[in-house]
Formats: sequence, structure tokens, C-alpha cells
Amino acid sequence: MQKLSSLLASFLLVGAGTTAHAQGLVSGFMAGKGHGSVVVSATAERYKTAYLAPVKAEGIPVFQEVQVNSLNLYATYGFTDKIDAVVSLPYIQSKGKAADLAINDLNVQRPTEGFTNSRQGLQDLTALLKFKSFSREIGSSILDLLGVVSVSTPVSNYQTNTGYGYIIAIGNRATKYSALGVAHLKTSSGVFATGQVGYSLRTGEVPNALIGEAKIGYAGPKNYIEGFASFQESNGGTDISEQGFTGFFPSTRVNYIRVGASAYRPITDGFGLTLGASTYVAGRNIGKSTGFSAGITYNF
Repeated sequence: MQKLSSLLASFLLVGAGTTAHAQGLVSGFMAGKGHGSVVVSATAERYKTAYLAPVKAEGIPVFQEVQVNSLNLYATYGFTDKIDAVVSLPYIQSKGKAADLAINDLNVQRPTEGFTNSRQGLQDLTALLKFKSFSREIGSSILDLLGVVSVSTPVSNYQTNTGYGYIIAIGNRATKYSALGVAHLKTSSGVFATGQVGYSLRTGEVPNALIGEAKIGYAGPKNYIEGFASFQESNGGTDISEQGFTGFFPSTRVNYIRVGASAYRPITDGFGLTLGASTYVAGRNIGKSTGFSAGITYNF
């Protein structure tokens, strides 16, 4: 059971998608002292409609359709039974589907916007600490309360300049400081429920945001499955193409509700396979993306 708990503490990266924030990296399970996991996963997302204000828009300006592929490295380690550390780093490729001739013409007309059909690179390194602050038996179940603090910052010189050419930027180049409270209820049958909510402070013109996630699932001796819903509600920011928008996409008000599911099964001693899928069901200034993920875990 200790090895399974260690895996579950690192499971959340699969299916998280490239726009996920700190809450997508947090589970209610602890790794345990001296235990941890390493996960390498790949995610493919695609969208050709976007949630704008006040309506959903068909077709992405300039690019019509956007595909985002990412390769993610994620690791967790238990310093004690009550303190875990987590790090993650994604490499992202964001691709548009504009015709090459159209891209060339746009660069002639607006050379400062840097139009291209593809941008890629290392995105943001995230590091977090998770603390179990309270635990109580409730009948045959256990309720744990946890606290999480995290920081995320760019590790490459990817660009987020002004202009529609940067719709396919791989990130917003903000450093983010987040704090979360987590409640995790696990039953003797393996069924569990987790809720978390917190706040994220962002540097530069990127709006701060209220963030959260709820999930329910089953964690057995070998198999694991979960369903989840996450949200973000920005504090301020502008709407794309509305009054006050300057063409700088990181300054927009990005809200969303995202739902998904993930599963794990061991394939050999210490190794397992993870699969996930997620989609956005509501939002503001964000692509209506659906993504699928697969990953290999090593659990120690």
C-alpha cells in the first residue's frame, strides 16, 4: 500500500494539460517518508473554437485551429510521512494551421508580431511543498487536511509579445506563487473524495486568480481511477477584442471549468501505465481544448 500511495501522490500530472496550474499537480495522498515517484507523460490537445466574452467563437484568429503537444517530467518525494515535495517541468510545442503564404504575408504587413505556425520550448518549472496538518478517523474512513505552497517560473526565453501571432505562445512568462487548502476523505473500501481551493499570485500583467479542484475516485491495491473538475476565476484582466484589450494575451481574464478522468495500472515491478483525458466545458478567453495523455511511472 505504501508504494501505491507514493504513486498516487504523483499521479495528477497525466491529463492535466498545458494550461493547468498548481492545483492540477496536487493529490490528497502522501508519498510517505523516503518514497516517491517519477512520471514521464505526453499530452496532445486540440481546439478550433474558443470561449470569448460574451460568446463562443468558431475558428481561431490567424491559425483557425491550434494543436498543443507536451512532454512532461514530474517527480515527488516524501521527506517525512507528513511533508512531500513535488517538481514538474513540461516541454511544449504549440502549432497553428495557417497557410504558409498567409503567415508570410502577415509578417510583411506586421513584422513586429512575429507570426509563425509553431512555437516550442521548455515552459515553466513548478516546485511545491505539501503538508499534512490534520488527520482524524471518521467511522471507518479517514479525513486528512493538507496545506500546499508552490512557485512556478519560466525556465526558457519563450516569447509572449503583443499581437495575434502570440495566440500560440507556450506560456505567459509569469512567475506564480500559490497557496492551497486540501481536504481528503478516504474510505476503507478504497473510495476517496478530495477538494481543494486556493489563490495564485502572478507577476507582470497576468491577473491573479482563485483556483480549485474536486475529485472522486477509487484507489485499490493495484488499480486507480478518478474523475475530476477544476476551475480558475481570474481577479481582473481584459477580454480579447473588447475595450481595453491591447493585444497582449497574458493580461486577459482567463476563467475556465475543466473536467476529466485518469486511470493507473501496474505493468511490472515498480513501473505502471497512466492514461488520462480532459476537456474544457466553460470558460472565458481560453481555447475549448480537449486533451489525451499517457505516461509511464516509476514508483519507489
